[in-house]
Amino acid sequence: MSITSKLLLFLFFFFNAATAADLPGVWELLVPDAGIASMHTAVTRFNTVVLLDRTHIGPSRKLLPKNRCLVNPTNPHRKDCTAHSVLLDLQTNNIRPLTILTDTWCSSGQFLPDGSLIQTGGDLDGFKKIRKFTPCEPGLFCDWEELQDLELYQGRWYATNQILPDGSIIIIGGKTANSVEFFPPRTEIGAANFPFLSEVEDNQMDNLYPYVHLLPNGELFIFANNKAVLYDYNTNSVTKTYPILEGGPRNYPSAGSSVMLALTGDYSSATVVVCGGAEYGAYLQRTKDSPAHGSCGRIEATRPDPVWEMEDMPFGRIMGDMVMLPTGDVLIINGAQAGTQGFELASEPCLYPVLYRPDQPLGLRFMTLNPGAVPRMYHSTANLLPDGRLLIAGSNPHYFYKFNAEFPTELRIEAFSPEYLSADKANIRPSLVELPERVGYGEVFEAGVTVELPVVGIVEVNFASAPFATHSFSQGQRVVKLLVETPAVDGGGRYKIKCTAPPNGKVAPPGYYMVFAVNQGVPSVAKWVQLMA
Repeated sequence: MSITSKLLLFLFFFFNAATAADLPGVWELLVPDAGIASMHTAVTRFNTVVLLDRTHIGPSRKLLPKNRCLVNPTNPHRKDCTAHSVLLDLQTNNIRPLTILTDTWCSSGQFLPDGSLIQTGGDLDGFKKIRKFTPCEPGLFCDWEELQDLELYQGRWYATNQILPDGSIIIIGGKTANSVEFFPPRTEIGAANFPFLSEVEDNQMDNLYPYVHLLPNGELFIFANNKAVLYDYNTNSVTKTYPILEGGPRNYPSAGSSVMLALTGDYSSATVVVCGGAEYGAYLQRTKDSPAHGSCGRIEATRPDPVWEMEDMPFGRIMGDMVMLPTGDVLIINGAQAGTQGFELASEPCLYPVLYRPDQPLGLRFMTLNPGAVPRMYHSTANLLPDGRLLIAGSNPHYFYKFNAEFPTELRIEAFSPEYLSADKANIRPSLVELPERVGYGEVFEAGVTVELPVVGIVEVNFASAPFATHSFSQGQRVVKLLVETPAVDGGGRYKIKCTAPPNGKVAPPGYYMVFAVNQGVPSVAKWVQLMA
């Protein structure tokens, strides 16, 4: 290589690095070795995080306590004395091993109103299994419980769970399971056939891990492959069929993602966004260099005549996670720019997070953020934390743990801080100092906040659920912006804000929510509040 070529190459990398350094957002390493690669992640009301992998893949790097070894169901003489689930304490970043007995590979989950996590399905001996994790204060002992008296009516692998207005959970789909069922089980129904899932299945599936959003009218928006329906689960009937979303398949294994935007105002309107995905055929042909789609479709699902509005992300992306921020913006993070979901089927990691600002005009909604350095490919997760950061975990594009590879099994846990947490915004960041521990539907209550600089205008008070993140979709994710009055000065930089809780379980199902005060686009650290019927 000539001196001129070397100089040009140096300048290229120098200016790219300088440009990246100027982009918003900060990365930090929280845990250098969690012991497991998290395929499924959920944040509990005690500010701990449940991380969960699959179980029957050989040893992880985190030992179980003595006498807690697992027996492999396919080889009873082979024991595994390592953990495949762990609990992260966000205060200390300490990791504690948890015991999971049955296979959780590509399973699903959701929090119940009491804050316990129900986790369903998987492979092998986990196919029909229901598991429960009841979280506890850090320092106390809590662990997984495998329910012995209940099991799924139909085995489910790659299903989606969604909490309903009455606090029960609907479990939708799965490989070879084109049906729905409920937890607690509805014995009069069992598993109800749901023909839509079989109608959208193609020869590479593309109907797994369907995107499910509970609309404020109480019905479910369900998207699979490139189609969506409005589903009344009480009558097991489709009440509306939406237009086809152009741009190819979007669900597993074609690896897009989806969110329902924040519910606001009188809560009569709900808008869904679906982004990214693989080229059709990439999974069948096992092509890892097929360019990912960069298109997004946005639809107001509650309109009588809804249509998809199309826009393009700055990057094509598969396996990206779309995370609702407490401001109502969406962060798109993780994934790759080529290939598809599956073991060793993707390339070109997409290291750049992207901020989606739904209130901006079409064409101005995306902003590229500071890139990370760790590829987060197949089986990675992203979750909103109570302090406003995002927890980034996992990535294992291999059948077993494999550390000597182009994209190795990833045991590091990181956090990404959006621009709203930058130091120059600290003087407008509110502190939430007063909030009831429980509120009822429609209840009027006061939130107390302090802010360094005087408050100008409205301070939002927003509810954010704690979803179950897996396979590029956060099951049960939801942000609800409360009706609030102008802050009343309470002296000493303190303000009182009169708030009205969500009106019913259709707008916000019962359970524990992270409640954020948001001042000029900057969120407080959240407090957990139980929303009760």
